[in-house]
Amino acid sequence: MPQQTLNDRSEPGFSKPGFPASVRRWLGPAPFFQTVFLLLLAVVLWRLGSNVVETMQRLGLNPGFAFLHQRANFEIGESLIAYSSSDTYGRALLAGLVNTINVAFFGCVLATILGILLGIARLSGNLVLSSFVRSYVEVFRNTPLLLQLFLWSAIFHSLPAPRRAITLSESLFLSNRGVFLPRLLFDGPSPLIWLPPALIAAGIAISISRRWFFGQRLYASRMTAVAVAVFVAVPWAAGVSVSIELPVRGGFNISGGVSLTPEIATLLAGLIFNSAATIAEIVRSGIQSVGNGQWEAARALGLRPGHIMRLIVLPQALRVITPLMTSSYLDLTKNSSLAVAIGFPDLVSVANTTANTTGQTLEAITIIAVAYLTLNLGVSALMNIYNRRIMLRDARRR
Repeated sequence: MPQQTLNDRSEPGFSKPGFPASVRRWLGPAPFFQTVFLLLLAVVLWRLGSNVVETMQRLGLNPGFAFLHQRANFEIGESLIAYSSSDTYGRALLAGLVNTINVAFFGCVLATILGILLGIARLSGNLVLSSFVRSYVEVFRNTPLLLQLFLWSAIFHSLPAPRRAITLSESLFLSNRGVFLPRLLFDGPSPLIWLPPALIAAGIAISISRRWFFGQRLYASRMTAVAVAVFVAVPWAAGVSVSIELPVRGGFNISGGVSLTPEIATLLAGLIFNSAATIAEIVRSGIQSVGNGQWEAARALGLRPGHIMRLIVLPQALRVITPLMTSSYLDLTKNSSLAVAIGFPDLVSVANTTANTTGQTLEAITIIAVAYLTLNLGVSALMNIYNRRIMLRDARRR
């Protein structure tokens, strides 16, 4: 008698797991039950939506997004795109979204750099350094981010006035009006004209140099050098000249360069130092996942500790680090919404102001949800692409 298997549904003794047989007979076939459930769910959602629309109309509110074309009549403290109070609500929300993307991007980049350095220092043989990093990680991971933002806000607002600003270097000043840094000035065609071709040319140059001329993968430093050389050559060929504008202290203020207001400096500092603590632990665990045999083999070849870490250990640890880093980037992007607590005009802050002035609260919340969902799905998709590129070949076959 052949042995009955769960995969063979044609056997007479087969019993599908799940509900008891009496319940399945009462509910009927699974497709029918699922269809009925979806129809009931659609009716419930339609009824809830109808009640919301009726309530809004009774309050004198017209549901919809037509308000996006109306004049906003409120100012935004800082914006990367041109905006004034005479612009529409849609323009105001776009300005807030750009501010959110700007903070999330630079926060992820700087938190990654700091987190990698802290993660490597955590494994240092220096007891003082490793203990300091451990204490840093424990403090920043076990205190609320909102509390940390309030602390950074108090620190930046307690800095001296521009006349007595703290000078970290000849071109870096800290004052209660913000952080002043050097700025690159481009003379010639607009960056919107030469930046996309420069990025495309850099990518093509990397692909050709890696697969054609050299016939093998290059070290990351050499690949970076090729990308930077091509990226610089394209605007130079287009007649773009680059100069550096340094901030200069004079009178009652600091002029020149680029300035970060106390609000954006507070938000960036809070997000970077908080996320770097989590990234440091991710890097530490990824490095420790590499077997000791790799270290011993590298030492036997005469490699220095720095070369071992950069060329052998970290490339293997990336396969463990990358999936966890994705979660850290998503958390940082979502945590940027706490900017409303310190007065930075991000998407949530602008949407709250829009909801208060128009009464379109449901629409404003929908815009916030869709925007953050799109940002997080985009970050996740990019990280998944990178994760597939660094996976082991045998893992890909599986």
